[in-house]
Amino acid sequence: MEHKKKLMHVTTMPIRWGDMDAYGHVNNTVYFRYMEQARVEWLEAENVVVRPGGDGPVIINTACTFLIPLTYPGRVEVRTYVGSIGRSSVQTYVEMRVEGDDRLYAEGSAKVVWMDTRTGKSVPLPDHVRAALEAE
Repeated sequence: MEHKKKLMHVTTMPIRWGDMDAYGHVNNTVYFRYMEQARVEWLEAENVVVRPGGDGPVIINTACTFLIPLTYPGRVEVRTYVGSIGRSSVQTYVEMRVEGDDRLYAEGSAKVVWMDTRTGKSVPLPDHVRAALEAE
C-alpha cells in the first residue's frame, strides 16, 4: 500500500484449525476477524472502551487483499497503521504476516469513525485518541 502511515499496534494470534475452509486455507472472512481483534486491542490500549452505548468507534468500510494463503498451524501477526486523520475519522491499514516469516500474506484497511451510538451521528475524535494518532 502506498499511503503515508504510522505503525500504531502489533499483535499476534493463533491460526485455529477451524479458521480454515474446504480449500485448506484460512477462509477469507476470518481475515476480517483478525483485523477486528487487532483493532479492538489497539483501541483498548489507547484507553478507548469498545462497548455499546455512548460515543465510540464504528467501521464504515473495510477491505482486504489476500496475497499468500494463511494455513493452520501458525500465528498470524497483525500490524495496525493509521493514515489520514479527519475531524471524526481515521483511516487504518493492516499488514498480516505469519509469525517468523517476513512475507506479506494479506493487507487491508478500514475507516474508523467516532459516532454517538444514541443518535447515529459522527462526533469529533476524542482528544486523547487524536493526541496518540498525531504523536511523532
